Amino acid sequence: MEEILASIRRIISEDDAPADAAAPEPEAAAAPEPAPAPAAEEDDDKDEVLDLVDPIQPPVETHGDLDVFTSPAPAPPPMAAEPEPAYEPEPAPVFTPAPAPHLAPAEPEALISAGAAGAAASAFGSLTAAIAMPKDGRSLEDVTRELLRPLLKAWLDENLPRIVEAKVEEEVARIARLRS
Repeated sequence: MEEILASIRRIISEDDAPADAAAPEPEAAAAPEPAPAPAAEEDDDKDEVLDLVDPIQPPVETHGDLDVFTSPAPAPPPMAAEPEPAYEPEPAPVFTPAPAPHLAPAEPEALISAGAAGAAASAFGSLTAAIAMPKDGRSLEDVTRELLRPLLKAWLDENLPRIVEAKVEEEVARIARLRS
């Protein structure tokens, strides 16, 4: 291991030395370097330089600062052959249910009379019309504002004088403290 490190240091120092400087004499007592293991050959394959000079295709679309490119569809992964089972399982028995007896549909008996059903439908229709949005172009915000205006007015009439009076008293007290 030490011989390998010494050899690497020697190679690095030779690369760093100026071209006109004399090359150092190799060590006479150094043992020959061992042959690289097969794993070292695989590392050489991994150290190859990746060439990234493929031309870039022009964008398909441009949206402001964004360019949209198309990319080739990835190849589907190779299908692995499924191993055949060691035995063939017996097929499950097929269950067929007996046909259901066919009964003639009975005429349902109405729970309410036709007059009561009509009155209920009319009531539901008027309820739907009452809660539907106004059709004169008003928004939900406009309708909400109209409904809240009387409530807000009543609350302000009841609470605003008290709130203003309390704030004025606080401000007067603050000014009086600053003068003294």
